[in-house]
Amino acid sequence: MRTQLRYRGYGAQQQGLTRRDLLRQSAVGFGGLALAGLMGNDAFSAESHAPSLLERVPHFPARAKRIIFLFMHGGPSQIDTFDYKPQLAKDDNKPVPFNKPRVVSGATGNLLKSPFRFKQHGESGFYVSELFPHVSNLVDDLCFINSVHGSNSRHGAALLELHTGSDTFIRPSMGSWLSYGLGSENQNLPGYITICPSLTHGGANNWGAAFLPAIYQGTPVGNAATESMNAKIPFIAGATSTGLQRLELDLLNQINRKRLAEVGPDLELESRIESFELAFRLQSEAPSIQDISDESQNTLRMYGIDKGPTQDFGRQCLMARRFAEKGVRFIQLSHSYKWDQHGDLKNGHTTNALEVDQPIWALLTDLKQRGLLEDTLVWWGGEFGRTPVSQGKRDGRDHNPHACTMFLAGGGVKAGVRYGETDEYGYYAVKDKVHFHDLHATLLHLMGIDHQRLTYRYAGRDFRLTDIHGDVIHDLIA
Repeated sequence: MRTQLRYRGYGAQQQGLTRRDLLRQSAVGFGGLALAGLMGNDAFSAESHAPSLLERVPHFPARAKRIIFLFMHGGPSQIDTFDYKPQLAKDDNKPVPFNKPRVVSGATGNLLKSPFRFKQHGESGFYVSELFPHVSNLVDDLCFINSVHGSNSRHGAALLELHTGSDTFIRPSMGSWLSYGLGSENQNLPGYITICPSLTHGGANNWGAAFLPAIYQGTPVGNAATESMNAKIPFIAGATSTGLQRLELDLLNQINRKRLAEVGPDLELESRIESFELAFRLQSEAPSIQDISDESQNTLRMYGIDKGPTQDFGRQCLMARRFAEKGVRFIQLSHSYKWDQHGDLKNGHTTNALEVDQPIWALLTDLKQRGLLEDTLVWWGGEFGRTPVSQGKRDGRDHNPHACTMFLAGGGVKAGVRYGETDEYGYYAVKDKVHFHDLHATLLHLMGIDHQRLTYRYAGRDFRLTDIHGDVIHDLIA
């Protein structure tokens, strides 16, 4: 049973009314709340304030049911991957003919041509760098956005803005907003999973729930320092028997709900109750999902899990498909922290692309073959792009928040299209610009959510992922 998506968040406590007074006036209201939690989905009310991962009806018919975010931590260079700039090669080592941005992370020099060859691919004829021979075979399934831009040139702030919509304050991550708004398709799994996330540049704030109830935060599977083959959801294979654990949990539940009846609404306590229950249910399903021994050798080879360079990210991509099949709402994979080539650009980007190119191709191909790509939105990108001018010994590029390329696939986006443009050198987005807020608004729209209506009341005001910004880019939607 799915409940109607709430358009507004939890109400603030009425001024001058204590929780105990509110409990008295509400009579059996909170008892009903507790009963709804105990009775399960059928008793859940759309008016309930209790945090829950119950699946909820979107604002309007969704084109996508879930998102897989392929995060390239460090900032891939758009002009060395998917934004071909022949003029840059012609003017190599000349001064840039316009003003550089005032805020950069270091001294930069003259224009630097790409060390990589570009070639047209597919019926669309899009130019793709030689760095991505596998992905280039799928250009007719991709929607390239060449005009994405953010507001900050520093990794930490840029990551926060990309993930949460704010580069200044601690805000809920996009995955948390989706879990809050839509719940989970599978009550035995979290709504939001992040595989091998970075612990730097904002760390847990990039997948945290901030002021949303904690049950909506991302569940990390390993971290960037963990090889994906060793990355597991923690604490789901304890030595305690399931029966004994259920008895312990029931006792704890009674204690917590007694406390809840005494003090009134307490989102932290309610989130803790839900988290304990979810952790218990996880034990029945997560181990089998994380065990890839039932995959065929052909599948393992396709993802590159049988060889060195592609093995780590290939396993992440395969896990993403498995979690997507089981109904996880938002799945993030992180290739961390490797794309920050201030120097040694050619070797660095070559190595990075080698590690992810085949696994990304395999994920998209596998999803398409299984019929999952139609309602799974795959999103690729980093926190910013790179400058077309050189850094170091003319072998690196600086951070560039003014232009980067991302691509989308599946989930209701147009295929075989390129949206937006940068200037002739790829420094600034100049046509059909897409800010992170616009991107977030569009992704939510594809998931059936009006970004202006998905709000949460906290500290006396309504918050949303896009704050007071963001426009849906309808030209990206099929």
